[in-house]
Amino acid sequence: MNMKMTVMDHGDVVDHYHEVLAEMKAAEAAAGRPAGAVRLVAVSKTHPAERIRPVLAAGHRLFGENRVQEAASKFPALRQDYPDLELHLIGPLQTNKVREAVALFDVIESLDRLKLAAALAAEFKRQDRCPALYVQVNTGAEPQKAGIAPSEVDAFLTACRDDYGLAPVGLMCIPPADDDPAPHFALLRDLAERHGLAVLSMGMSGDYAAAVRAGATHVRIGTAIFGVRS
Repeated sequence: MNMKMTVMDHGDVVDHYHEVLAEMKAAEAAAGRPAGAVRLVAVSKTHPAERIRPVLAAGHRLFGENRVQEAASKFPALRQDYPDLELHLIGPLQTNKVREAVALFDVIESLDRLKLAAALAAEFKRQDRCPALYVQVNTGAEPQKAGIAPSEVDAFLTACRDDYGLAPVGLMCIPPADDDPAPHFALLRDLAERHGLAVLSMGMSGDYAAAVRAGATHVRIGTAIFGVRS
């Protein structure tokens, strides 16, 4: 997509949203997958509610945010007008934000440590609300990046299920920026298959076609839709 990396006006946002949908459909067809096999998480982090509303009005309902506090400032009002909206937390979750996150998000994609698993389990019981959980896997073993090491995924999933009564439904990864993403996507797919997990959240604006080929069920795309905020 040859788009300028600047803030776009509302009409441009909708145009680029439709371009992404068309490119996703083409990627699905090229991979031999049916249209609609992959869901688009429109990543609206750093963008205000007035830039999200045109995409909602165009019919999209699935959004991703990185920060609990930012999402809390935007999405309760949006949800009043669009109650079928689905909101994913795709950034790191601090344990002191768990209560607010469980109340606000429908999916938490960044489960990455047992301390967080324990806090989520307690809050699920307290609120009687259970957002879907994806385990974040650090496929590139990057020390600065959150996520479970691939070699530790088996033990981590067992602890989540047996010790905390949690039932993660999928895996998420963010490959190293300078790596070929395909091996990372294949690794995540293989881990998910081994554990019978149906959801694979992988692929962003620069590599989502490769993620579709590798079996992604969700791709997280922000810049290609909303542009870069000034």
